[in-house]
This record gives sequence, C-alpha cells and structure tokens, in this order.
Amino acid sequence: MGEVLPFRREPAVPDREPLWREAVGGQLRQERAERGERLVDVAGRAGVSAQYLSELERGLKEPSSEVLAAVAGALRLTVADLTTRASGRLLVRQQFSGPVCLVA
Repeated sequence: MGEVLPFRREPAVPDREPLWREAVGGQLRQERAERGERLVDVAGRAGVSAQYLSELERGLKEPSSEVLAAVAGALRLTVADLTTRASGRLLVRQQFSGPVCLVA
C-alpha cells in the first residue's frame, strides 16, 4: 500500500468583518420580519420613508442616533435592546480553505 501524506492546512481566513450599519440593519430587518410587519408600517411609525428604512435594513445608510431611536421605538425596542442584539452579528466568521479528505 502507498504512503499516507498529510494535508497541508491553510490558515483560517476570516470573512470581512461586518460594518456596524450592516449589523444594525440586519437586526432591524429581522425584528420587523419576526413581527410580520411591513416596511411602510414601521417607517410610518418611525417618521421615516419606507425607502430610507429599506436602505437602513440593507446596511446602505448610517442612521443618526435620533433615527435609530425612532426606528427601534417603532419596533417596540429600546436602543439598548437593538444594539445588544445587533452586536452578535459582529462576530467574524471563519472560513477554511484547502483540500478535504473524506474517509469511508
């Protein structure tokens, strides 16, 4: 039988760390979706346009503290609740590259 050669492991390469606006935006979208609410309804209660709220949720806009408080309030959250939940999205995901050996 042949010689067993060890695979050379490549170091883990982290994905790009998410931006704060992306983490908050993703959390806003998740909170709204879990409540089954439409963009237009939450935006109306927050006093912003549905288009602007959509841009916030997609992480395209950096909200001011006043807008963040208004949108959080429209979702019946405090800013502290929203930011605490969004902070979990900032964890850097690891991806591994290189060969994989499956043994049966």
